[in-house]
Amino acid sequence: MAKIILADNGISFDGKSALLSPMGGAEKALVSLSESLVDLGHEVLVFNNCLKNIVYKGVNWIPISKNLPDSADLYIANRGDKLINLVPKAKHCVFWIHNPASYLMKWRYLHKLWRRRPCIVFSSNYHAQTYPSWAPAGERLIIPYGVDKIFRERKMVSNLPGPKAVFTSNPLRSLDWLLDLWSKFVFSRAPNAELHVFSGSATYGEYGKTKETIMKPILEKANTLADKGIVLREPVPSQDLVSELSASRIIVYRGDSNETFCSSLGEAQAFGVPAIVQDLGCVAERVIDNKTGYILDNEKEFADAIVRLLENDSLWKEMHLNCLKYQRNWGWRDAAKKFESIIN
Repeated sequence: MAKIILADNGISFDGKSALLSPMGGAEKALVSLSESLVDLGHEVLVFNNCLKNIVYKGVNWIPISKNLPDSADLYIANRGDKLINLVPKAKHCVFWIHNPASYLMKWRYLHKLWRRRPCIVFSSNYHAQTYPSWAPAGERLIIPYGVDKIFRERKMVSNLPGPKAVFTSNPLRSLDWLLDLWSKFVFSRAPNAELHVFSGSATYGEYGKTKETIMKPILEKANTLADKGIVLREPVPSQDLVSELSASRIIVYRGDSNETFCSSLGEAQAFGVPAIVQDLGCVAERVIDNKTGYILDNEKEFADAIVRLLENDSLWKEMHLNCLKYQRNWGWRDAAKKFESIIN
C-alpha cells in the first residue's frame, strides 16, 4: 500500500459534492481518481479547499489550510503551480494539468518546473502537444480521464429515443455558434426536434460566478429560441445526467481550443449516444468518425449530420451499438493504474 497525496487549490468541493450538484471535469476527475486509488489499496489524502475534514469512500479530504506532510510515495499537484513544491520529500511528484499548457510558458511557472521536474500528466494527445519539447519535465505521460461506471453499464436500447439533442458543456465554448446553426439550418428540416442545453455557471463554483456576466447573454439567447426547439436547462449531477442521456438521440458540440479531454463527450459516447463534433481542441479524439458519430468542420455537413441522426433510425442504432462496443473500455480504475505505475 502506497501513501498518495493529492492537492488542489481551486474551488471548494469534496467527494460528496457530485451527489449534490454538477461538477466541472477537473473536479470530477480528482474525485474519481482518488476513489479509484483507494480501491487499488492505497492510502489517499486530498488537501483542497473543502470546508472540513471528511472521509468518504475511503478518501481523506482535508482543508489545504492545514500543513501537508513532507513525504509520500506519490504526490499529485493538481492544476495549481503554487502546489508544485509542496510535499518536498515525496518519492515521486506529478503535476496534473487540465488546461492547454501554453499558460506555463512564463518564467514564474517554468522555474518551478525546472527546479522540481515533476512528471507532467496530460489528458489527450492534443493536450500533450501544447507543451513544447524544450520545456522542463521529469517525464511526460498521457493518461486520459476515465469514464465513471454509471455511464458504462447501459444495455442496448430497445426503444429508440425521440429527436432530442443535448449540449452539456460550458456556454462559453461554442454554444452561441450552435444556437445559430440549429435555428438556421436544423429546425426548419426537423421541426419536431429539440436541443436541450444543460449549461450554466453552477458547474464551475466560484469561478463560474466570475464568468456569469459573459455567460448571461448567451444563455438568454437560448431562452429566446424556444420556438426553434431549444430548451434551456440547468446543469445536472451525473446521476440525473444518466436519465437525460437515456432520452437523448445525439450530443452536439463544436469543440474548443481549450478543451483537453471533454468528459461530457466521453460519458455520452460510453453511454451509447452518438456525437457530432468539429476538429477543435481534443474533441475529435473522443469520437470515432463515421462509427460513433461524425467529425465535420463544414457547417452545412454538421447540420446535415444532426438531421440525419435525428431521423434515420437504422443509422442511429448502428452508431449506438458502436458506441457501446468501442467507447466504454477505459474507466477510472484503468486511469488509476496508470498513475500507480509511476510509483512502481
